[in-house]
Order: sequence, then structure tokens, then C-alpha cells
Amino acid sequence: MDREEKKKPTCCVLDASTYVGFWILKRLLSRGYFVHAAIRKNGESEIEKKIKDMEVAEERLDVYYVDVLDYQSILMSLKGCNVVFCCLDNPSGYDEKEVDLEVRGAINVVEACAQTDTIDKIVFSSSLTAAIWRDNIGTQKDVDERCWSDQDFCRKKKLWHALAKTLSEKAAWALAMDRMVNMVSINAGLIIGPYVSQQNPSPTLSYLKGAAQMYENGVLAHVDVEFLADVHIRALEDSSTCGRYFCFDRIVNTDEEALKLVHSLSPLIPVPPRYEMQGNEVYEERLRNKKLSKLVEAGPAC
Repeated sequence: MDREEKKKPTCCVLDASTYVGFWILKRLLSRGYFVHAAIRKNGESEIEKKIKDMEVAEERLDVYYVDVLDYQSILMSLKGCNVVFCCLDNPSGYDEKEVDLEVRGAINVVEACAQTDTIDKIVFSSSLTAAIWRDNIGTQKDVDERCWSDQDFCRKKKLWHALAKTLSEKAAWALAMDRMVNMVSINAGLIIGPYVSQQNPSPTLSYLKGAAQMYENGVLAHVDVEFLADVHIRALEDSSTCGRYFCFDRIVNTDEEALKLVHSLSPLIPVPPRYEMQGNEVYEERLRNKKLSKLVEAGPAC
């Protein structure tokens, strides 16, 4: 058992106090990985308190505090690590100022990885909002990993979450290719899961800006956080992974599915009166995730 554990790479989850980061952290520990939980200083959250408690009981876990604008603090958290899960998210939601901060943070993380000799791979946590927004989305049959959201459209419609995810992922890809750092991105749908309304309210609402247009154009999709965490780890364990992966469980394109989604996010989003959800229209699904299906069907790599 000890030999098997020593063979596993040491992972850094940055930011481990985000909703996705926390679930990746838990999954890694359950699989025997050694983990550096890098936490941004945003005021002590419920998730951060849980991570501190876990550190006391879990020998494989070390906690670091980082400022993504402080390059040296990132380097400290990466020391001795082989893989980085980059999960940048703003717990207070998104505005125009936060867009720039997230881009700068992504650049610093990738640059720090490039300067750390032990890093073999970055698994970059992105979003479907980095791919689905543009003027003509309703006329496009297939929306897949080749697609990017239009930056000017996002600015015009004040879709700050989409703009932050688009620009930060593009910046990360450009720098990773320039520095020859192995990177994979996971572009997640709207994240749902245990206590998401309490532990991830502002990012959830930021994602849902423009939800009606996403719904009517067949690009509103959600993913369970436990499945999403497993996909991130699968991207680590499978050496053949490359590029971007759209990650979602279900596309919401009927009133029945929309109502289920609203219930799953209650009380963050109020449940509409029954008479408002009696439409029979089925919107065409445009999202494609064939790459993810192949990755998941391949089974565990190790």
C-alpha cells in the first residue's frame, strides 16, 4: 500500500476553498493522493473551516494561503507538487473589475507552474460560458470544444462571468503553449450538488445571467459537482488527455428540466408558480461533449 501511495503524484488544488476545488480536494484524498490545499485569502468561509479541520485529521493534506496576484505565494504552494488543479472563482460573483483579476491570477498560476521543475500537468477548471456566448448562437448546430464566447458580445451584455472565464482560459492556454506546459481544461456546465445554494451562491447566479437565452438556444447545461471532480482527476490520470473538455450531465431544454434545475437551486432561485411552467416546447440541443464521453468510457487510468 505504501509503495502505491508513493507512486501517486502530489497535487496542488488552487483555490481549494472554491466549491469545485473543495470537491476535487476530497476526491483526491479519498484516492490516496497527497494534496496541497492552496486557499485564497477571502475571509474565512464554511469550506475553508472544513479544510482546516481536515488538515488536523489528514496526514496527506497541507494547507497554504495564497494571493494569486502574489507570484511568490503561488510558488510556495506548488513546492514538491507534480500536478495543479487551477480552480479560480470569485466567491462574491463577477463584475468588470473581477474579470481582470481572474485573468491576472490565471497567468500567474501558469507562469509559476512553468518555473516549477516538478510540475507535469495543469488541469484548468473553466466553464461552458467561455464557449457559448455570441450573436448567432441560435443558428449554430454544434457547440463544442472548438468554440469560444465572443468577448465584445460579453462586454455588451455585461456577461462578466463568461468574459472572465473566456479571457482567463485563453490567457492560460497562450502562456501554457508558450512555456510548453502540459495543460488540459475542463469546461463545466452550471455546477449543482450538495449545499451549492449555501456554499456557492454568487458564482452560481453569475453563471445564470442570461439563463433564458441559454435555455432557448439549447446551451443551458448542468453538471453534478461529484462527477465534475471525478472528471478533473480522470484528466490527471489519463496521459492521453489534451485540449478542452466540455463537461455536463444534462442539457436543460424543456420546462420539466428547467423546473428540476430550479428546485435543485432552491432557495437561491425562487420556484415559479405552476402555471408559469406549462410550456410544451422542446428546444434543440446544441452542446456536444463527445470528447468527454470517450474520456469517461475509457475507465480509470490507474
